[in-house]
Amino acid sequence: MPLFILLFFLLMGGAGYLATLNPSKVTLYLSQDRSVELSITALILFATALGGLLVILSFGVREIKHLFLNWRETRHKKRDAQIQVYYTDAVNAYLAKRYRDATSLFKKILSLNPNHINTLLKLGKIYRIEGNFNEAIRLHRKARSQADHNIEVLLSLSHSLETAERYEEAMQSLREILHLDGTNLSALMRLRDLTIRIQEWEETLPLQERILKLHLPKEEHDKEQQLLLGIHYEIGKLLLQKGKSDLARRHFKTAIKIDKTFLPAHIGLGDTHFSEGKTKVAAALLEKSYELTGNLILLLRLEDFYIETGNPDRILNIYKNKIRKNSQDLVLKFFLGRLYYRLEMIDDAYETLSEIEPQVESFPDLFKIIGNIHVRRGDLDLAVHAFKKGLKLRKRVTIPYYCPLCDFHTVEWSGRCTRCGKWNSYKASPILVDKSGGLLDAPYGNTQEDTIEEALKETV
Repeated sequence: MPLFILLFFLLMGGAGYLATLNPSKVTLYLSQDRSVELSITALILFATALGGLLVILSFGVREIKHLFLNWRETRHKKRDAQIQVYYTDAVNAYLAKRYRDATSLFKKILSLNPNHINTLLKLGKIYRIEGNFNEAIRLHRKARSQADHNIEVLLSLSHSLETAERYEEAMQSLREILHLDGTNLSALMRLRDLTIRIQEWEETLPLQERILKLHLPKEEHDKEQQLLLGIHYEIGKLLLQKGKSDLARRHFKTAIKIDKTFLPAHIGLGDTHFSEGKTKVAAALLEKSYELTGNLILLLRLEDFYIETGNPDRILNIYKNKIRKNSQDLVLKFFLGRLYYRLEMIDDAYETLSEIEPQVESFPDLFKIIGNIHVRRGDLDLAVHAFKKGLKLRKRVTIPYYCPLCDFHTVEWSGRCTRCGKWNSYKASPILVDKSGGLLDAPYGNTQEDTIEEALKETV
């Protein structure tokens, strides 16, 4: 800058010297009718001064801009350093579940930078944990406005929306993720789970098929394959309810093709024939399914069908043939005795059930039926003895279905457990067992309410 000033004065001196050598004047027109006469020296000095002023202003503006940028950069660095300190402390508090301290620190960060994405995500998650869903959604939407293609942001937003039970909006956020990354496993699974929650089975199926196309570990792949079976079953059941038996049959057959032991699909396939009035075909199909799977639930359905159609001999023969092949199967013998009892074949029922009685203790429904048989025969002492044996147990099983995965008992069969949501889990076993597989033989927890009068009520 001093060098520039020196050059300026030298230039001015040179201009003055030239003016002495050139005393003539020039006319400077300011407009068409206005003009002034200036000596050459004055004109040179004016032009030089104006140029110098412009140069000085140019350098001055550049210097001022440089100083401003340096000041702003220094200020941002100090702010970012302070934010980093707050953020580190806030994350530590968050991980330690000191949410109040974490919230205070995250708010300080937002006062310095309202668009700090990681803070918006973390603070939103705290609000979600605390049940403040609206505030969580607001923060996550603000983060999305800063980075609308950020998958982590979209996942956080969908999670908050899902927790707030705003399922359609959550699903839309997950669809946006899949539009950006069609193989995002987390988004696929969460969207799949949401469609299951709201029972949008027809959207669930293609999502599950996409999941299975990904490279999953074998154990995980097998688990997802089982879920695919349940989805096919639910779609088939829905189509059957709408009277579209052909389409329903296709889904049931697809499930059976994947897993021949998948019971719900066998039952669904039988139901399609029942719905079309093809009862003999349906019954034959259920018998074939039983041969294939060995699942007693199929026999129970056949039992109801053959009794309703006036052909109990058919199911009696099935039970007898199975018992001949496996004379140690107590459950089959019980169901045969129970069937005799349903058909008022009291002597046959007692003969069959009496073979079981010495071999089991945890079999309340066996003792209740035997007790009822004694009542019908007029042997009240024996009836009371049988009822007491049943009442000694901790609890009574509910014939005929239970889920061994969550110990849920019900009289209504379903392809999917009402409690744990797993497909193909129901078993048919009247012998009491706990979830570890052991027999339950301890006393009832509330024996005062378990009276003989209650036991006299028929359960078959």
